[in-house]
Amino acid sequence: MSSQITSSNTEAAILSRMIQAEEGDLSRSAAEYLLAVRFGEYDVTRMNESSELARQGRLTSQEQAELDGYLHVSNLLAVMQSKGRRALQRSTQ
Repeated sequence: MSSQITSSNTEAAILSRMIQAEEGDLSRSAAEYLLAVRFGEYDVTRMNESSELARQGRLTSQEQAELDGYLHVSNLLAVMQSKGRRALQRSTQ
């Protein structure tokens, strides 16, 4: 099974539903904060190493689970940052 297939009940999907902000509910400062959130150097390096091992077909099941976790968190971050961009866009209109 591909690690990029997402279920409606992954950690990221569940948290995304929990933080659903109604239109206009996200403050400008909260939106700016969300857009500033980034993975740290350690995590970026680890994701790159894991991705390379996956491309080579050399991931252990534990490493696959770790990479899946990074993918879930990354997907959640993308959703949150999309909400932040939309909130900022609305605030400047």
